[in-house]
Amino acid sequence: MEDPIQLKEEGNKYFQANDYEKAVQSYTQAMKLNKDKALQAVLYRNRAACFLKKEEYAKAASDASRAIDINASDIKALYRRSQALEKLGKLDQAFKDAQKCATIEPHNKNFQETLRRLGADIQEKLRIQFSTDSRVQKMFEILLDENSEKEKREKAANNLIVLGREEAGAERIFQNNGVNLLLQLIESKNAELILAAVRTLSGMCTGHKARATAILHHLGIDNICMWMSVDNEEISLAVCNLLQTITDCLLGQGKEERHGKEEAVVLDTKKDLRMITMCLLDMLVSKKVSGQGRDRALNLLNKNIPRKDLKDHDNSRTIFVIDNGLKKILKVVGQIPEMPDCLPLTENTQLTASVLLNKLYDDLRCDPERDNYRVICEDYIKSKIDPQDMDKTLHAIQIVSGVLQGPFDLGNKLLGMKGVMEMMVALCGSEREIDQLVAVEALIHASTKLSRATFIISNGVTLLKEIYKKTKNEKIKIRALVTSDKTILYSVASALVNCTNSYDTKELVPELVQLAKFSKQHVPEEHPKDKKDFVVKRVKRLLKAGVVSALACMVKADSAILTDQSKELIARVFLALCEDPKDRGTIVAQGGGKALIPLAVEGTEVGKIKASHALAKIAAISNPDMAFPGERVYEVVRPLVSLLNTERDGLQNYEALLGLTNFSGRSDKLRMKIVKERALPDIENYMFENHDQLRQAATECMCNLVVNKEVQERFVADGNDRLKLVVLLCGEDDEKVQVAAAGALAMLTAAQKKLCSKMTEVTTQWLEILQRLCLHDNMEVQHRGLVIAFNLIRADKELAKKLVETELLEILTYLGKQEDHPKKQHVINIARDCLTRCIDYGLIKPLSQ
Repeated sequence: MEDPIQLKEEGNKYFQANDYEKAVQSYTQAMKLNKDKALQAVLYRNRAACFLKKEEYAKAASDASRAIDINASDIKALYRRSQALEKLGKLDQAFKDAQKCATIEPHNKNFQETLRRLGADIQEKLRIQFSTDSRVQKMFEILLDENSEKEKREKAANNLIVLGREEAGAERIFQNNGVNLLLQLIESKNAELILAAVRTLSGMCTGHKARATAILHHLGIDNICMWMSVDNEEISLAVCNLLQTITDCLLGQGKEERHGKEEAVVLDTKKDLRMITMCLLDMLVSKKVSGQGRDRALNLLNKNIPRKDLKDHDNSRTIFVIDNGLKKILKVVGQIPEMPDCLPLTENTQLTASVLLNKLYDDLRCDPERDNYRVICEDYIKSKIDPQDMDKTLHAIQIVSGVLQGPFDLGNKLLGMKGVMEMMVALCGSEREIDQLVAVEALIHASTKLSRATFIISNGVTLLKEIYKKTKNEKIKIRALVTSDKTILYSVASALVNCTNSYDTKELVPELVQLAKFSKQHVPEEHPKDKKDFVVKRVKRLLKAGVVSALACMVKADSAILTDQSKELIARVFLALCEDPKDRGTIVAQGGGKALIPLAVEGTEVGKIKASHALAKIAAISNPDMAFPGERVYEVVRPLVSLLNTERDGLQNYEALLGLTNFSGRSDKLRMKIVKERALPDIENYMFENHDQLRQAATECMCNLVVNKEVQERFVADGNDRLKLVVLLCGEDDEKVQVAAAGALAMLTAAQKKLCSKMTEVTTQWLEILQRLCLHDNMEVQHRGLVIAFNLIRADKELAKKLVETELLEILTYLGKQEDHPKKQHVINIARDCLTRCIDYGLIKPLSQ
C-alpha cells in the first residue's frame, strides 16, 4: 500500500479497534510517503493519540509539537500535547496549551475543566515545593547541629536519603545549596552522617545526566576517590555506588528520564569519563589507598571499561586503559604480601586485578592491539628483572604468575621470555622463604603446559624435593608437592581426597551393624581422624595454606598430564572445600570458581556431578561477575541445570536452584541461557514439590526468570497451567513462597496485559488470594499484592469495574487513607494509585474536601 490517505484510514481503523501498535505503523508508513503538509499534521496528531494510549508520553508530546509546527491552531494537537505534558509532570507547559485550546473554543467545557484541574495541580505542586524547601532546610539544620539528639539526627538522615531518591526532592536539595551542605556532612568525620550524605548524592544523580555531571564537578573526582579509599567498608562501598551511578549517567545507562531543558543541552561526557578512569588507575598504585578502596577501583574498572557487547566495535575505553594504566594494573598483580613495601591489599585484590587483565585482553579486536598489550607487559617485566636486586626480580616473577591467572595464552608467551623460567628455578634454590614461595607458586602456574613441565622436571624437580623436605612453611610445602608428572599429580590429588575425607561412603544401617556383630562378621569402623571435627580442621588448614591455587593450577595441566581420574579426585576435593559457606569467598578469590568449570564439563560422570555440585554451592552465594568473570558465567549454567535431574539428590537439586536464582537475577542474557538449556520444565516441576525448601527455591528462580520476554510468552500461550500454578502459590502459607510467587505474578501482569484477564479465569480462588495478599502482615507480600491489583485495574476498565464491586475497594480505601509513613509509604502510594486509576475511569468518586 503506497497511498498515504489509505494508510491513514487503515491507521484510523486500527485505532478504533484499540490496536495502537499497528495504528502507529500505518501512520508512520504514511508519513514516509506523504508530501502534503496538512495531511502530515493530521498524521502526527493521530500518531500522538496512539502514543497517549500506549502511555509513551514523551513521544506523544513530540508528535503533537510537530503537528503544531505545521498548524499552530490545531486544537486537537494542542490538547493532546497538553495531556502528554501533564503526564510528564510539566504542568506549567500543559496549562499553556490548555489555555490556547480554551481561547480557540471558549465554550468547550472539557477545556475549562482541564484548566481548572491543572491550575489546582500547579498550586499544589508549588505548595509541596515550598514545603519541601522548608523540610530540606530543617533536615540540614538538625544534621549540622552537633547538639542535636541522636534519634533526631538519624531520622533526618534517613528522610534526606528518601528525598534524594525522588525527582522533585532531589531537585529541591540541588537548588537549595544542598550539595555544599552535603559536602559539610562528609567533612564532619561522623561515619553515619557521611553515609547519609553519600547515599543522598547517589539518589540525586540517578537518571539525571546534567545533575550528575554538576555534582561530579562540584565534589571533584579526586575527593570522591579519596573518600572511596578510606578503610571503612560501608563508606567505601557507598562512595563506590555513587561513582558507579555517576558513570552510568555519563555512559547513558541505567534509568534514564527526560528533564525538559536538559534535552537541549549537549553534554560532552568523554572528558569526564576519562578523568574518572585516570583517577581510578592512580588509586591502584597509591599507598594511601586502603585494600578495600583498591578493590572498589578495580571493580569499577572491571564493570565499566570492557565492552558489554562484543558486537559494539568501539573498544576505545579499553585501549585508553591499556595505554595509560596497564603498567599500574601489573604493579598490583606483582605485589608480594609478605614483603614490607607491599601496597595495602585484601585477599581478593590480586585475583580481581588478574580478572581485569583478562577482560581487557579479551576486549581487544585484532592482533596489532594484542601485540601492543604483550609488548607493554614484556617491557614492564624486563624493567623489573635485575640480577643485582633479588626483590625487584621477585616482583617480575610474581607479575608473570598473575598474568597466567588472567589471560593464560599471554602468560605462556611471557614465560617464553629469555631467562624467566631459569630465574624461577634458580629462586627455588634460594635460602629465603619468600623467594621459594614466589618461585614455587609461579612454577605451579607455569607447569600447565607440557613443554614447561618437561623443563621443570629436567631442571627443578630435585630442588622442589629439597624444599619440600626442608621447609616448615606449609604454603611452600603444598606448592612444592604439585609437579607436572601425572603420577605425582594423581598421588597429590589422592592425598588431598584423603585429607578432606571426600570419598563416597555408604551410610551404615544400625540394625545391620548389630546383626553383623552378632554373627561375628567384621564391621569396618570409622577411623578417629575421619570424624567430622578432624576433617573440618584439616580442610581449614589446607585452605589457609593456599590449596585452592594449587588445585586451580592442576586443572590447567595438559590432557597428557591430567587424567579423567585425577579430575574426579580434584572435583571431590573442591566439593569438600566448598562445604562451609564462609570458605567459598576464599575459594573464589584463589581462582576456584574458574577451575571448576572444565571439571564439570569433562571427565568421569561422578567427577562432573561433584564439580557441578561445587559450582552450585559457589553460584548460590557468590557474585557471579567475580566468581566466573567474563563469558565464563554462561558456561556454568549447563552444569547447574544438569543437577535438576530427578536422579540427583535433594541437596544437589536445591543448591542448583539457588545458583540459577542468583544467575537469573543478574542479566537477561543469563536468563536467556537458562531458558535455552531447557531448565524451565524442571524448575516448574520443583514448584509442585512437596519439600518446602525445594518449592521455595524453584518459585524464587521463576520469579527472576519471568522478567524475560520468552518466559512471559510461555505464560501467555494457551493450553498450560503455568499462570494458575503461580496464582495458587500466592495463596500458600509458606511466607517465602508467597513473596516469590507474588513477585512473579506482579511482574507478569505488569508486562503482559493479556495475563491480567487470564488470571481471573485460571482459578475461582484468584480474588480471595489477591485480597489476602493485599491484607498480608508482611509488607513485602502486601506491596506485591497491591502491585498486582494496580496492574489488573490499569489493564482494562471492565476488569477494574469487577474489582471495584468487591471487598478489594474497601481494602484499597483503608490503605490509601492512612497517614504518610516512611516505612510503609510504598504500600500507601500504590493503594492510592489504584484508587486514582479507578477515579480516572469514573468508577468511583473522589472524597469531597
